Amino acid sequence: MIWFILILLIFGFVFGAIARAVVPGDDSMSLVQTWALGVGGSLLGGFLGAVIFGFDTADGALQAGGLVGSVIGSILLLLIVRVARR
Repeated sequence: MIWFILILLIFGFVFGAIARAVVPGDDSMSLVQTWALGVGGSLLGGFLGAVIFGFDTADGALQAGGLVGSVIGSILLLLIVRVARR
């Protein structure tokens, strides 16, 4: 359980930072907000991937499609946050 939390902290921040770097514009967010963006994007990307492609646990918990889905989910969540702030 501790490893899951540590991985969530590290990857959440990485995915949030990638989303903020890919989408142009000014996003004044703290480190905690960037982390929350990455974690929320990972959840959103995982949910959308499971709905569209089905959930497959045979390949393990960490899959390349999940990593890409996490980045895409973080980008989508960042765009949603921008629209909500306006």
